[in-house]
Amino acid sequence: MLDLQRLRALHAVSVHGSVGAAANALGYTASAVSQQIQKLERETRTTLLERAGRGVRLTDDAHQLVATARELMAIVERAETGIEERRGVPAGRLSIASFPSAARGLLPGALAALAVEHPAVDAHLSEVDPHLSVDLVAKGAVDLVVAHDWDIAPLPSPAGLEQVVLGDDLCDLLVPDGHRLAGQKTVRREQLGGERWVSQPPGRVCHDWLVRTMRAAGHEPDIVHQADENPTLIALVAAGLGIAVVPRLGRGTLPPGVATARLDPLPRRRVYALWREGASRRPAIRAMAAALREAGGACLGEPAPG
Repeated sequence: MLDLQRLRALHAVSVHGSVGAAANALGYTASAVSQQIQKLERETRTTLLERAGRGVRLTDDAHQLVATARELMAIVERAETGIEERRGVPAGRLSIASFPSAARGLLPGALAALAVEHPAVDAHLSEVDPHLSVDLVAKGAVDLVVAHDWDIAPLPSPAGLEQVVLGDDLCDLLVPDGHRLAGQKTVRREQLGGERWVSQPPGRVCHDWLVRTMRAAGHEPDIVHQADENPTLIALVAAGLGIAVVPRLGRGTLPPGVATARLDPLPRRRVYALWREGASRRPAIRAMAAALREAGGACLGEPAPG
């Protein structure tokens, strides 16, 4: 008989792309995940993972097992949801994935409130890139995700997911002290020609938003520095090396040397919580969603109409 935990390990490798990433998501060591898959290979008497450069690749047999694992995990989830629903008390393990600035600025308060109000819920948070999170919850790798979108890149809505808007994360133009725009209350996008920018790398929604928005305003942005994390972008602005558009969520107090200016129209990204429809009756999901809505009300702006 196939062991469900070993199937979960293989499923996690399929979703996350490597043994190490699967281990991080499951809360195990990479060695433990490898051992689970080796035992599964002995049980099935087939090779499930093959070397591919420095990583691994799933075999055809492995992909078949992953599909079976997904079906079994959905059955187990329905059973657990039914039991928890009948008890009427939020309980059990709850895996949550969030984009970095929400993990820093939104989740701590929500998780703390959840722990006080519903101590039987065993919540686990992981930080993931925004473009991966919706796929993770759709495939059953996590129970709930906090994701965001911009007007140029609406959030994908795979079938079988429910979502709730938590609010809008407003974004400011950050410039060095003494910059020509530092003292202005509002700045039109057409005024930003000829500036040197710091931004996230290509392929990130924030980078794509900047390029498309500036081009629409008649300027080709001169992006001279790139960094993944907003604190790094802010440090580059503080050093006088460029200007940046940075969301407020999780930003914290700005360091000396940085001034804010309000862009007109004001950039914003919408923040969502998403979970699978099959888990929508689960009290722990409803409790986490309520905690997120309350935390979002304290640190996010009201969603703009439309």
